[in-house]
Amino acid sequence: MSLNPAEISKLIKAQIQNIDQDLELKESGTIISIGDGIAMVYGLENAMMSELLLFPHDVYGMVMNLEDEHVGVVLLGNNDDIKEGDSVQRTGHIVEVPVGDAMIGRVVNALGHQSMDWEKLQRIMYVCGSCSSRCNDT
Repeated sequence: MSLNPAEISKLIKAQIQNIDQDLELKESGTIISIGDGIAMVYGLENAMMSELLLFPHDVYGMVMNLEDEHVGVVLLGNNDDIKEGDSVQRTGHIVEVPVGDAMIGRVVNALGHQSMDWEKLQRIMYVCGSCSSRCNDT
């Protein structure tokens, strides 16, 4: 069996053209220290003040301190299983809390997540954590 370079080249070009190019860029960092509900995270150069970060085990944190080498993050959930070396993802969203008539009578956490039937909760508008002004839901 002989290999024809033209056929191989043709197959490679066809494979390259069929590559799915839907790439999603996510910036991630690494926890360098954690204690008392505060984490120091290295590698998030583009993090914003009051941005939500996603930690392992679906725990969120809010950026509170921007340093040259790391960011300081307040954890907004149970951090017993989070340890140094764990990966942290940026969400690109500033902390916001849902408000409106749909929230009346609901028991929610600090992020507005309801403990049950979250899918039924309709967010009408938000109050930004840093500016306390109302913003329409987008």
